Amino acid sequence: MATNILMPALSPTMEEGTLAKWLVKEGDAVSSGDLLAEIETDKATMEFEAVDDGVIGKLLVAEGSEGVKVNTPIALLLDEGEDASAAPAPAPEAAKPTTASAKADTQPTQTLAPTPKSNDNTRIFASPLARRIAADKGLDLAAITGSGPRGRIVKADVESATAQPKAAAAPEKPATPAAAPASPGADQIRKIYADRAHEEITLDGMRRTIAARLSEAKSTIPHFYLRREIQLDALLKFRSQLNKGLESKGIKLSVNDFIIKACAIALQDVPDCNAVWAGDRILKLKPSDVAVAVAIEGGLFTPVLKDAHQKTLSTLSTEMKDLAARAKIRKLAPHEYLGGSFAISNLGMFGITNFDAVINPPHGSILAVGAGEKKPIVNADGDITVATIMSVTLSVDHRVIDGALGAEFLTAVKGYLEDPLSMLA
Repeated sequence: MATNILMPALSPTMEEGTLAKWLVKEGDAVSSGDLLAEIETDKATMEFEAVDDGVIGKLLVAEGSEGVKVNTPIALLLDEGEDASAAPAPAPEAAKPTTASAKADTQPTQTLAPTPKSNDNTRIFASPLARRIAADKGLDLAAITGSGPRGRIVKADVESATAQPKAAAAPEKPATPAAAPASPGADQIRKIYADRAHEEITLDGMRRTIAARLSEAKSTIPHFYLRREIQLDALLKFRSQLNKGLESKGIKLSVNDFIIKACAIALQDVPDCNAVWAGDRILKLKPSDVAVAVAIEGGLFTPVLKDAHQKTLSTLSTEMKDLAARAKIRKLAPHEYLGGSFAISNLGMFGITNFDAVINPPHGSILAVGAGEKKPIVNADGDITVATIMSVTLSVDHRVIDGALGAEFLTAVKGYLEDPLSMLA
């Protein structure tokens, strides 16, 4: 029987993508694992593989099509010997998902089986796997919006939902607050600048995602900020000595490598800061998985250095250089830039002395790092001397980390950077 190949969700945050290139043509026989297309997500260009065997009966979406929603039919797959002209017209509600995760989430039938009815007697459609996960997590399916065909609840919907106990009756809704004044729309703004020379730039997937996530972060996360000044002279001297010894291996440590290591160890020293906000609870991580912001053309990535507290400075340096290089050409896989509990954003190389970074949800905090500057200071003996001072600001999600806890973490980071030998103890 003919089945639809659907636009896959190639990352947990993907909602739509661009079908950059077809790697097959109509009439081609394909087997499970064969490459079908190249798809651009909001972060990278990735190859999409076939899950089932069959023949490509029809390509439903043209190369270069932008904004193709996840679960939209993009091609028709026929059984061997089946005629495309005799196949039924593709319909999203009867489509069979073709990604590995979607295949595991559905049964090989074209009929959607209803789940038990909700409180208002409306039938709830959900896959068997989604129902099982919901039961394990104590979720009420009636409170979950499905993203599958005809609003069907699938695995991804349940995994991203926050746990809510089932209720016998819907609670009374609180009074609706007064709506905030609406921002001017695109047409209104165009009119304001109609008589001024300008260029209109269409947002790509990455820019749209950045806009949505940062708007969410600043409007929903209760930020507060902690600032410290850190003396770098001991670190710079130690770094110079290490780099001389590593020169023969082609390794050159940066100040940022030391910052990553210091933060990773500090997360172990203050484990309550190694945490993320999960809707109705806090998840406290065991390993120090540190994300580092990397600027690329048109946006940024935050590749994650996993188990950073266990890695040497040279390993962190090599791994960071590799992740940054592949980020700039958008060749990172989702598992390389998703996750972590904490991030570092360093603008020191651009001459920025201090700034406040926006938390990347669901992280509990982010460290903004400025440039080191020569400044006069009063030393321990009361004399005025000159030292290299770096300003850092820790942006903190107050739902996850309180002020005193954040201060303890920042003090630990400062201690390791001002006494770099302690990182190696």
